[in-house]
Amino acid sequence: MKYLGIDYGTKRIGFAISVESVAFPRGVIGNDAMLFETLASMIIKERISAIVVGDTLSFGGYENPITKEAEAFIEKLKKETDIPVVSVCEAGSSVEVGRYAPDDQKHDDSAAAFILQRYLDINASKVD
Repeated sequence: MKYLGIDYGTKRIGFAISVESVAFPRGVIGNDAMLFETLASMIIKERISAIVVGDTLSFGGYENPITKEAEAFIEKLKKETDIPVVSVCEAGSSVEVGRYAPDDQKHDDSAAAFILQRYLDINASKVD
């Protein structure tokens, strides 16, 4: 199976794709009117079998200012695609990848890879 990882943001969406059991950053696009068209194209082109989206909750499970918007995005994604969409804890992903990226560099795609890798590691016995 090939997975698409997503780090949702109100301005930018980071993407990662798995190869075997390893997640790789693949890019960042704007969160705009073309988002779902871009996703549909990527799903077909990359032969994606499932999508993993960060849930935006804190380590304590608390919502933040974009949680409702991220949840609405996940629900729309489920309706717009015919492949499984799952959410996974993303708490700490941006902080963790920020430790390895220059301060001026956007690292939303690295956060997406971190989120996807977390999912792949947790579900190693279930992932093809």
